[in-house]
Amino acid sequence: MKNELKNQLRQQDATALAQGYSPAIRAMEIASILAFVTLEAALVWRLWGGPHTGPWLVVSALLLGYLAADFVSGIVHWMGDTWGSTEMPVLGKAFIRPFREHHVDAKAITRHDFVETNGNNCLVSLPAALLAVALPHSSPGWVFVSAFLGAMIFWVMATNQFHKWSHLEEPPALIGFLQRIHLVLPPDHHQVHHTAPYNKYYCITVGWMNKPLAMIGFFTALERLITAVTGAIPRRDDIGTEAALELFAVTASAESPVVQVAKELLEAASVEETKPAAPVQPS
Repeated sequence: MKNELKNQLRQQDATALAQGYSPAIRAMEIASILAFVTLEAALVWRLWGGPHTGPWLVVSALLLGYLAADFVSGIVHWMGDTWGSTEMPVLGKAFIRPFREHHVDAKAITRHDFVETNGNNCLVSLPAALLAVALPHSSPGWVFVSAFLGAMIFWVMATNQFHKWSHLEEPPALIGFLQRIHLVLPPDHHQVHHTAPYNKYYCITVGWMNKPLAMIGFFTALERLITAVTGAIPRRDDIGTEAALELFAVTASAESPVVQVAKELLEAASVEETKPAAPVQPS
C-alpha cells in the first residue's frame, strides 16, 4: 500500500515553493514577532508580583501550556498539510506554502533564519496573546487562565524552532540531550510523520500527544467529517489527486487501534463464554 501511494505522489516543485517566500510575507513576520514579544513581556509584567500569582500556579500553567501547545501544533500542522492550496489568496503563500515545501524539501527549514522559522507561529498566536494580557487578574483562577494562555502561546511560538532542531544533522549538545529524553521533539519520533503519505504524528512541539491521538484515530475522524460535509478530499493539493483518493479510500474503511483492540477483547470474551464447562468428575 505504501509503495503504491509513493509511486502515485505528485508533489509540487520545491524551488517554486521556496520562491513563494516574498518580502511582504517577511515584513509581516517581523511585525508579528515584535508584537508577540511585546505582548508576552506585558503579560510577564502583569504577573510579576501580582497578589494572586504563586510559584505553583506558574509552574502548572507552564506544564499544561506545553501539553496544550503540542496538541495545538498537531491541529495547525494537520490543517496545513491536509487542506487548502498554495494558490489560495494570502493564506496559500503565507501559511500553506511552508507545509508543502517541508514535504518536498525537509531540510529547507534548517536553512531558514529566525524570522522565517518563527514568524508564522508568532502571527497565529497574537489573538491569544491579546486575550491573555486583557484578562483580569482579580483572582487565582483568572491569573491561572492568563498564565496558561501566555505559556501555551510561548510554546507554540517555540514549536517551529523545536521542529527545526529535529531536522539538524548535529543539533547543539543541550538540544540533543533534550531530544534523547523526549523533552523536545526527537528526530526519530518526527521521522514517522515524514513517511509518505505524511498522514500521522502531526504534533511537533514535543510529540507527546501523537500516540494517544493516533490510538483513537482523531485526525482520521476529523477528515471523514470534513469530507462528508464539504466533499473536499484531504491532501489533494499536497500529494496529487490519484494518491489522495487512494489514501482516502483506505483510511475511510480503517478502524482506529482502540476500536480494533476493543473488538478483539470482546471477541475473546465471547469465545470464553461459549466454551462448554468441563464435566465434573465423580469423587
